[in-house]
Parts: sequence; C-alpha cells; structure tokens
Amino acid sequence: MTDDTEYLLEGDGTDIRALPKISLHDHLDGGLRPQTIIELADELDLEVPSTDAELLGDWFEAQSNSGSLVDYLKTFDLTTAVMQTREGLARVAKESVLDLAADGVIYGELRWAPEQHLARGLSLDEAVEAVQDGIEDGLDAADAAGYDIRIGQLVTAMRHADRGLEIAELAVRHRERGVVGFDIAGAEAGFLPSRHRTAFDYLASQFFPTTVHAGEADGLESIRSALLDGRALRLGHGVRLAEDIVVERQDEDNSYVSLGLLSQWVRDRRVALELSPSSNLQTGAIAAWGDELVDHPFDLLYQLGFRVTVNTDNRLMSATSLSRELALLSDAFGYDLSDFEVFQRNAAEAAFLPIEDREELIELIEDGFDEA
Repeated sequence: MTDDTEYLLEGDGTDIRALPKISLHDHLDGGLRPQTIIELADELDLEVPSTDAELLGDWFEAQSNSGSLVDYLKTFDLTTAVMQTREGLARVAKESVLDLAADGVIYGELRWAPEQHLARGLSLDEAVEAVQDGIEDGLDAADAAGYDIRIGQLVTAMRHADRGLEIAELAVRHRERGVVGFDIAGAEAGFLPSRHRTAFDYLASQFFPTTVHAGEADGLESIRSALLDGRALRLGHGVRLAEDIVVERQDEDNSYVSLGLLSQWVRDRRVALELSPSSNLQTGAIAAWGDELVDHPFDLLYQLGFRVTVNTDNRLMSATSLSRELALLSDAFGYDLSDFEVFQRNAAEAAFLPIEDREELIELIEDGFDEA
C-alpha cells in the first residue's frame, strides 16, 4: 500500500521516510495496493466491497480493527483470491518492492504462503518463481528510480495445515533463487509449532534459518515451542513474551522487574522480536496490557535490552508503513533518532543474510543516520 504522507520526527523535524530502514516482518498478501486489488479482481471476475481505491482501503482497515487475530485474518480471503495467477503474484511482488523502497527500506523480507496460491493451476514452484520474477522486476524499477534496496522471500507454511515438510523442502529448493528463510503463520492458538517438528528438523539439517509466528494470539507455550521445536532465530511478533516478565515494584524513576527462564533466554541469546505495533493493537495481542499504543510492552522490552525490531506486518490492513510505525512509537514513548537507529541495527543484525551483507547494511544505516 502506497503511503505518501510526510512523517517528521518531533523536535528536529527529521524526515523519517528518508532514513534507511530494515523490514523483517511484511506479508506479501497484506501489502497490496487497493487499486491493484480492484484491477486484478476485475480480470478474474471477482467481487470486491468497493471499486473505489480509497474506500476499499478504508474497508480493509475497518475490518482489521477487530481485536481478534482470527477475524483479522479473514480479510486475506480477498487479497489471496487476486494472487492466484503468475501475473497477479508478479505484479503484487513488484509493487511491494517499489512501495518499500519509496518508504526508505534498504532491505526487506517478504513472507507469504505459496500453498494458498494454487487455486488457478500454479504449482508451488511456479508460484515461488512468479513472486521472484516480480521482486526482480521491482528491484530493477527501484534502481532506475534511484533507490537502493534488497529483498528476500520468506516462504511460509500454514500452521493449521499438514504441508509443513513439503513447504520446507520448497523453501530449500529455492534458497539460491531468492528465498532466504522459512516461517509458519495463520491461526496461532491451538496450533503449536511442534505440529511441524519434522519440517523444522529438516530445515535444521539443511542449515536453513527460521522465524516463527509466536506470542501474538497465543502465549508462552507457543513461544517456547517456536524456540525448541522450530529452532526459531526470530519470533514473529513475540509480544506476549512480556507475560514472562514480572514488574516487582516501581518508583518515580525506575521499574524493577524479574525475568522468567523463557524471557531470560530470548534476551540473553539476542533472539529478535518482530514487533508490529499497529497490528498488535488491531489483533488484541496487547490486550493484557491495554488498548492503546502507549500500553504496548514494546518500551518495556526495549528498556530491558531485548532485540526489538519495528515492523508493519500488513501494510494494507493497518493502513501503515514502516515510517508511520516509527512515528507512532515516537509519539507514544518519546523515541528519537538514536532509538530509531538501534531498531534498524537490531533488524540488520537479525536479517537472514550472510554476515558480510549484514555488516554492509549496518554501515548503510550508520551513514544514513549520520547524514540525517
């Protein structure tokens, strides 16, 4: 979803969109442009709630403000429906690259579930190839427009289905053709990562990195399974890890907390948390702490030294961009440029890239923030 809004950092007026940023948690089927949905739906003779792009965008945002992950996920029925052809997948991928580039993203990982895009005859491999073609077209167009951006695919298996190993093998087959990691997604409660232990065992044997959706619609047991069964190097959201942190007492200047074994492990091992502030609010992931962004445990986790990263999750459903998410966090917690740089360094260090490439990203971040 395009976002031409100017986001200025309060105090010094820095243009947040111009800052170099890393996007680790961005769903391909959650970032479509409303106008693209309308046009692709027309080609496939599908009904849409509105043929006005602005009204359709408003519809997605309203439907997503449900407070329930299950209800939130229903909006994807429409986006996935228009992503069932090679042309549709390639177009959506290309536009996602361009939208991220225009927002100042210098490295992004686009995650999506190929098994959900086979209704019109594509094979799993053909679907992955179509997305990669679109990404490469987007990279070429971004370069021609003066942007410097890199993109990797995160191939995702649906946690409620039984195709985990098949999708893991698909991801590994394409590791030299754009796929950088593996994920499981979908309804979290009742579907622990342990259901896909065979897939995760296979991925570990291939030294292939995984991130796992956990700690969004389910609690500590889901996170524990993501780490033990999924060998997760990052946690998709992971916001409910804060349930394992007890605030013992507070005074005017400080909070005194104790960490459980699980949260201690995540912090000490520097497992990255792919936090998505607006989405976490929409899905009720932070309901235990409140219903406003200032209630999000993001700041608690940050102050305690967890490797927090900032993400959009689904740009269309949250009517957001990475710049907007940073602006919202600044408004809620008073963050400044130095905090933003920490978040981007955290994300660069956690990217599913060789260490040389991660070090290069960090240099680009440092240079970009020095120039801000």
